[in-house]
Amino acid sequence: MEWYNPAPTVLFDGDHIHVVTAPKSDFWRTTHYGFVRDNGHFYFQPVLGDFLAEVKVSGGYKDRYDQAGLMMRIDEMNWLKCGIEYFDDVQHASVVVTREFSDWSVTPLPHNPSSVWFRLTRDGDTLQVFYSPDGQNYELLRLGYLPPTLSVQVGIMCASPDGEGFPVTFEGFKIRSLQPL
Repeated sequence: MEWYNPAPTVLFDGDHIHVVTAPKSDFWRTTHYGFVRDNGHFYFQPVLGDFLAEVKVSGGYKDRYDQAGLMMRIDEMNWLKCGIEYFDDVQHASVVVTREFSDWSVTPLPHNPSSVWFRLTRDGDTLQVFYSPDGQNYELLRLGYLPPTLSVQVGIMCASPDGEGFPVTFEGFKIRSLQPL
C-alpha cells in the first residue's frame, strides 16, 4: 500500500492504523463551495475488477467536517469517499461521489457512536456503500456510478477541512476480490 498525501502522524499496530490528520486537508471538487481540494490523506492499493472493502473507524472528531472512512479513486476527477463526517456536533454517515463535480449525501448518527463500520463494493460501474453500528448489520447508504475501469485505487482516507487535525483509528481494513475464479 502507498500514501497519496501522507498524514503527518501514522502508527501501524497490528490491524490498527492510527492517524492524525493535517490541518485544512480535504477531497472536494467545485460544487457549492467553488474550490477544488485534493490534499486529504489516502492510504491505498491498486485493485483490479470488482471488490469489497471494509473498515472499522473510530475518531476523535471535533471540528466541522472532520472525516474518516474508505475511498475509491480513479483519478482526481473521479472518486468516491465514504465514512464519518462531523458537523453540527453530530457524526454523519457520509458519501461523496465525484465525477468532475462532487456531490454529497449524509445521514445523521445522533448518538455519536464510538465506532462505525463501512463497506464499499464495486460491481462493474456500480458502487454500493453500507454502514453498520455493530459490524454485523449493514444498511445501504448509497448506490452510485463511477466509470468502469480495470484498475482503481482503494483504501482508507481521512481529512480535516476546517480544523487543525484530529486522531482517527482504522481497524480491520481489508479488500476482497469479487471476481469469479
